[in-house]
Amino acid sequence: MPKSANQKKKLLYLQKILLEKTDDAHAMTVNELKEALAAYDIHADRKTLYDDLELLGGCGLDICTIRTNTVRYYVGNRDFQLAELKLLVDAIQSSKFITRKKSLELIDKLSHLVSENDAKQLRRQVFVTNRVKSVNEKIYYSVDILHNAISADRQISFIYYKYEVDFTSPERIKKVPKKDEPYAVSPLALCWDDENYYLIAFDSAAGIIKHFRVDKMERIEQLAAPREHNDIIDAFNPAQYAKAVFSMFGGEEADVRLSVDNDKIGVIVDRFGTDIIISPESDKTFTVNLRLILSPQFYAWLFGMENKIRIISPEYAKIAFSNKILAVSSGH
Repeated sequence: MPKSANQKKKLLYLQKILLEKTDDAHAMTVNELKEALAAYDIHADRKTLYDDLELLGGCGLDICTIRTNTVRYYVGNRDFQLAELKLLVDAIQSSKFITRKKSLELIDKLSHLVSENDAKQLRRQVFVTNRVKSVNEKIYYSVDILHNAISADRQISFIYYKYEVDFTSPERIKKVPKKDEPYAVSPLALCWDDENYYLIAFDSAAGIIKHFRVDKMERIEQLAAPREHNDIIDAFNPAQYAKAVFSMFGGEEADVRLSVDNDKIGVIVDRFGTDIIISPESDKTFTVNLRLILSPQFYAWLFGMENKIRIISPEYAKIAFSNKILAVSSGH
């Protein structure tokens, strides 16, 4: 039989077919492999296919067999097992700092590391759609710049944004620089907490260590100046800092309506994202309906807002919060 022009590609396509179409629940016979190769205009006889399978196995591809009335072949161990990739997909889906678009791109890339049938279990975009996600598409590259600056022992500069209420605009929430001039800091570490990415850095102007939400950082540049070194930085422990500063909430979910002072819009956006509906309540306040968690940590967070954020409904949440305040004031 004359060889087709694609014969030299046969091993590559055979490996591609095995990786994409087989797993322990979906093995293929030699005849099925022949048919799959024919779709790429590659002709193969049984003997050469046996030799090719043996060659691929000898080169590290874990080709396993199932023996019944015939022999079926599939790829066993891979660089990533399905359970491992599910963990990575869950992390991507739950991460606020990764935009919805980038989340879907990453999940699609991960799905190519398993068979087509197993990939269906990884493509669960519905969860990505319903989560609060960053709107900063550049964050994926911002993290890389920050890692490089830390590794190169260099300072960085960036513009840091905050949110304000603006009922004159259709969006009602606008993003503005927190201060006129860029920040210049010595980056110390990156911390992932409560589904967000934070940069922990030493701010020379303030003389203290601060943390910044990476999705609020733009125009990040690595500077020529080396990172500052002092007693505060030398004594810095990233794990201890993260444990002291960041916290997680847990408890029952409820539909809650809040009355919020306008200057606390940034706090609301930080916690719940920009995909929220706010309505003017007065010249200085607005209301927002949220699906959130009623827990001791939530009430403590609310208490820390110094009455700038107030519960409107449900009534039982108002009563629970009042009772907790009374308990604190009475020393119980």
